[in-house]
Amino acid sequence: MEYKRFGKNIVARLDIGDEIIESIKEIALKEKIKLAMVNALGAANDFEIGVYNVSEKKYYKNEFKGAYEITSLHGSINTMNGEFYTHIHMSAGGLDGKVVGGHLYRAVVGGTCEMFIDILDGTVDRVKDEKTGLNIFKF
Repeated sequence: MEYKRFGKNIVARLDIGDEIIESIKEIALKEKIKLAMVNALGAANDFEIGVYNVSEKKYYKNEFKGAYEITSLHGSINTMNGEFYTHIHMSAGGLDGKVVGGHLYRAVVGGTCEMFIDILDGTVDRVKDEKTGLNIFKF
């Protein structure tokens, strides 16, 4: 992974074998980012995504391996209890033309990943919401 900062914006290139969530964390900690938006596209060959069932307060995870194009990856960097936290969703299309998507747990870059991080002033922490079981913004 390589990246360059332009004021409040970061442009990153992730390479084959880089893990996306870990790369976001590495950049956020090194650059002391507490609040930002993340957008990316590229390719992944091994990833795990999930869908949350609110009534069960449970994520259902699915793992995918093979050639996939990341059609959309977006989310946020912020904090929970003052520590790094990220909430990312990803959609990816396979060789059959079908697209899968959901909450991103991990993804290994299969070709390249072009990422843009837009840093915002301030901090928004998260707190566990007992009603939904989700970690929600705490203003």
